[in-house]
Amino acid sequence: MFRSAFNKISSLNLSKSTQVRSLSQLHGKLSGKVAVVTASTAGIGFAIAKRLAKDGASVVLSSRKKENVDKAVSEIKSISDNVSGIPCHVGKQEERKLLLDFAVAKYGGIDILVSNAGVNPAICRVLDTDEKSWDKIFDINVKAPFLLTQAAVPLIAKRGGGSIVYVSSIVAYRPLECIGAYSVSKTALLGLTKAVADQCASVNIRVNCLCPGMIHTKFGSVLLSSDEISEYIIQATPMRRVGKPDECAGIVSFVCSDDASYVTGESFVVAGGVYTRL
Repeated sequence: MFRSAFNKISSLNLSKSTQVRSLSQLHGKLSGKVAVVTASTAGIGFAIAKRLAKDGASVVLSSRKKENVDKAVSEIKSISDNVSGIPCHVGKQEERKLLLDFAVAKYGGIDILVSNAGVNPAICRVLDTDEKSWDKIFDINVKAPFLLTQAAVPLIAKRGGGSIVYVSSIVAYRPLECIGAYSVSKTALLGLTKAVADQCASVNIRVNCLCPGMIHTKFGSVLLSSDEISEYIIQATPMRRVGKPDECAGIVSFVCSDDASYVTGESFVVAGGVYTRL
């Protein structure tokens, strides 16, 4: 009898939890919006996708490996039922098209594009970068976001407007010698943000940029594995610590919401107080 009553209470609590979650999504600041986030199965991309879902958006995750996509989708399902994913190598035109087509077929359109994918095959000073590494860095970090934007803008405009967010880096402002070419590619994203924001303002698409400092991610761990570089980064950060992926997500949700309806062409540094500009 006790077990039966306990099971009934547990069932009621589960239903209540589901109702609360659904109610939260319904009234979230991004409710009714559809977001596509590239490289979103780990690190900063995953944190952004999770936050957008929490704030009510329907979210399409992507990365190169299907098993990573499935795992990330499963994790975010605890927050929102309106999340799905598809493998996508952003350097391949046919896969970029499949990603956007999937979002349209699944949710009826696209309101938000977060371009987060990036690579860095060269740990060296900028002039020591070989041509193959340079081409790969710019193909994925700059050319792919540009081409993805070209394809996404008509879809976002068709919905009456929306938001695009590029994920750059603090090194866009303060290049790190050991990742010279990567730093230059991230600076290029600042220019892309400004140029696309100017062109897309007339169709009500706002374009902004996130510039994280050193964050605890798989990519960040490569630099943090060096005691010398790690100590330099910590000492150069007024907050004297490395950031967390979740600390990058809130600002993205903000710039994609109506709270930022008059904000476009801007870059937002999330770097623990590291000096970047006046």
